[in-house]
Amino acid sequence: MSIIIQTKQLTKSYGRSRGIIDLTFAIQEGEVFGFLGPNGAGKTTTMRTLMGLLRASNGSATIGGLDCWTQYTEVKKLVGYLPGEFAFDPTMRGAQIIEYLGHLRGGVDQAYLHQLVERLGLDPSKRFREYSHGNKQKVGLVQAFMHKPHLLILDEPTSGLDPLNQQEFYRMVAEVRAEGRTVFLSSHILPEVEHICDRVAIIREGRLVKIDHVSSLKEIHQYDVEITFAGPAEVSWFKQVAGVASMAQGADEHTLQLKVQGDLMEIIHLASQHNATNMTTHEPTLEEVFLRFYEPQQAPSALAR
Repeated sequence: MSIIIQTKQLTKSYGRSRGIIDLTFAIQEGEVFGFLGPNGAGKTTTMRTLMGLLRASNGSATIGGLDCWTQYTEVKKLVGYLPGEFAFDPTMRGAQIIEYLGHLRGGVDQAYLHQLVERLGLDPSKRFREYSHGNKQKVGLVQAFMHKPHLLILDEPTSGLDPLNQQEFYRMVAEVRAEGRTVFLSSHILPEVEHICDRVAIIREGRLVKIDHVSSLKEIHQYDVEITFAGPAEVSWFKQVAGVASMAQGADEHTLQLKVQGDLMEIIHLASQHNATNMTTHEPTLEEVFLRFYEPQQAPSALAR
């Protein structure tokens, strides 16, 4: 599988304002890659730099082996792009906007285009100024998908969409992946990324703090484990066990509460030796993992795969 997006120490400085700092990552063809972070973390700056709309202060970025700044015209032929705020001439109708952008692409499959319009429930007869935020977003999604690009770069793609349209968007992304094409999307909606992405990058204050598979991000989190014993329990039983980050007495003398990172097999084995009667574990959601990386004491560090 070849690399379609590659950045190396990509940096965009706005002077005193924070931009992005030393971003190094690679995205493979055929994967759905999520870019997670709150507003202001650097997601949009990264995408605008990839699209050649901003010139990097340092480092490099390529799409399909093409330099995103010096070869931006060729790059745009490979990409379907949805900006964070899709804006257009307010007097033009949705159909006119789509037709105009389709001509810029050299023509698109009309049957597929009409299918996208119907699936998203877009009324193309209205003028752009008459659209709600959600309907403007639908126009933006149609123009991004309609030419079946090799790569989709989507900045907060479900912003303003109702739940039914969100589900339809997820199906559209799944179809793109099934065809071997690539999606790079930013979001601050954690269940969304957890649902549709293969890998995820977490960005904090312009720096990458982690890149990994969605499932692996959960595995590195500390699990909350509560164990109930037949008799009085002692925290010292688990003191030497690898992966136990903390131990505390529970609601009564028969219960222990542990925070465990990694495999639980040794915990289960030791608990059985001390006549455990019940054991519950809490598996973290991606949201809990994400919040861990935004704890004030968490020092950011660049990491890439």
